[in-house]
Amino acid sequence: MNTGVISVRYARALLKAACEQGIEDKVYAIMQTLAQNYLQVPELRMTIESPMLPKDKKRKLLEVACGDDCPELVGNFLSLVLKGDREELLQLMANDYVALYRKQKNIIRGKVITASPVSSQTEDKMKALVQSRAQGTVEFNTEVDPSLIGGFILEYDTYRMDASVKSKLNAILTQLKK
Repeated sequence: MNTGVISVRYARALLKAACEQGIEDKVYAIMQTLAQNYLQVPELRMTIESPMLPKDKKRKLLEVACGDDCPELVGNFLSLVLKGDREELLQLMANDYVALYRKQKNIIRGKVITASPVSSQTEDKMKALVQSRAQGTVEFNTEVDPSLIGGFILEYDTYRMDASVKSKLNAILTQLKK
């Protein structure tokens, strides 16, 4: 069976149970933390997938990876995943839960990349711009990339606006090469 289908089924079931208990926001934060920990600590995957480690220790490790104050629902979910020997899909399940939650709550991810740090007022203006165009709630991140030289790159949904000095210089260089 396709692993994507399996992970989405588990994620969908977790989201439904979390909504029934009214803790979908908390589970969303936990699944984001878990997915982030999988990315930041590559050894986590190897350890969780190891057949030598007992399931109770795997569950404790996963509860730590989920962060503090894990609700009973998440603990039960982890036990179910481990009981079904699906721990190798846990990272996908966390990512799928985050994606399903965002779709259900109409949350769009936005990002602005600048050459130097921007003020909170500028960040708020960019977020408001994205929110007005996107017709939904926006999770907004800012990054600093000095290689842009100046200007910014704004990304959300499938939209990308590159107003950086670097891209303009590259465009000029391409024109000169022709």
